[in-house]
Amino acid sequence: MKVKINNEEATLPDGATLADVAAQHGLPDRGVAVAVNNDMVTRADWAGRTIKEGDDIVILKAFCGG
Repeated sequence: MKVKINNEEATLPDGATLADVAAQHGLPDRGVAVAVNNDMVTRADWAGRTIKEGDDIVILKAFCGG
């Protein structure tokens, strides 16, 4: 299925979860926020959040700097 991840088109298998997306992108255990269709999804809900065709996923990573 086709989705957008950080404004780039991506193809995911049917039934993929947000946890699958996180694993695929090697997201760290801390300092990451994820939204699907402008709704924030807590890490505890990633495994239960099934991705659907056309979903818009935004991954934000915290970083230090100034």
